[in-house]
Amino acid sequence: MAFKSLAALLAVVATFQVSNAALTKRVACPDGVNTATNAACCSLFAVRDDIQKNLFNGGQCNAEAHEALRLTFHDAIAISNKAGNVGGADGSIMLFSETETAFHANIGLDEVVAIQKPFVAKHNITASDFIQFAGAVAVSNCPGAPRLPFFLGRKVATGPSPDGLVPEPFHPVEQILDRFADAGPEGFVDVEVVWALSAHTIAAANDVDPSKPGVPFDSTPSVFDTQFFLETQLRGTTFVGTGGHQGEVESAVKGVMRLQSDHLLARDTRTNCEWQSFVNNHDKLHDRFIDAWLKISLLGNDQNTMIDCSEVIPVPATINDVAKFPPSLTNNNVEQACADTPFPTLGTQPGAATAVPPVKRNLKA
Repeated sequence: MAFKSLAALLAVVATFQVSNAALTKRVACPDGVNTATNAACCSLFAVRDDIQKNLFNGGQCNAEAHEALRLTFHDAIAISNKAGNVGGADGSIMLFSETETAFHANIGLDEVVAIQKPFVAKHNITASDFIQFAGAVAVSNCPGAPRLPFFLGRKVATGPSPDGLVPEPFHPVEQILDRFADAGPEGFVDVEVVWALSAHTIAAANDVDPSKPGVPFDSTPSVFDTQFFLETQLRGTTFVGTGGHQGEVESAVKGVMRLQSDHLLARDTRTNCEWQSFVNNHDKLHDRFIDAWLKISLLGNDQNTMIDCSEVIPVPATINDVAKFPPSLTNNNVEQACADTPFPTLGTQPGAATAVPPVKRNLKA
């Protein structure tokens, strides 16, 4: 009798789910190819296909994809609770590029903006929405990445953001955490800063040290994995002295650059345990980056007035993410910082240590 009752209940639930799905009618888009749950999302399919082909080289996790993600942050984080929450993800870095790309924190983004501007003009999309949309599509090209949510309908900037609101690699931890805490009406707590820095698993530097363009922040810059959190915790690194560049740290992995800010956040008592918790924890990496991304991408905007077009973002390829030490390195090379939890015991990649190659740009402004 109990089994029959359960079966009947499941049948009712299944019927309700089918009926509910039927109520969600999809709209046929004017292109005759795609459908969407909201007609306002239809125009994004053409934008997506264009940037995949002509910006991301057929859908690659390339330098242009890395820089598209960087641009989302630099546009959005320029908002201050103390200054009345003016700014945020409003496209100001593109609309007032001559002003904002001259800020020290935005060095190098003038080329990124110049490359992206023609796509905005071509597709009649706001700069504020395009920057965040391109960033979400860019991340989808990186194996192992989460499928990021995207909401359409951001406000459009009427003036440039103030200088000094984008954290820089040479800033002390206190300054970085304070800046995040002041970003938007809610701000970011310390652990959320670590979540946001998950973006560095698919990142490279072009302007921290101009003599070494495209130097990645971990050994797998085109894969969204947990190696970044492992490799920033390796010992044997020292701050660059005479002849070095501001914000750069010598890395234990050849061909990899460690930002001073990442180095210190991985060791600071306010963030080190959260940092370590991402090592070999791909599910947490996924979930927390989605949380941080959504919050950053909506800074200065009201999500309740926007349209959910997440379905237009491609689904990234999955990976079997098992973190391992780079060749010749082991747990003995870890500089333990978290006092609460031992560092995970991991294997070592086979072979001899070789330098990680730089990430080269395909396009120039």
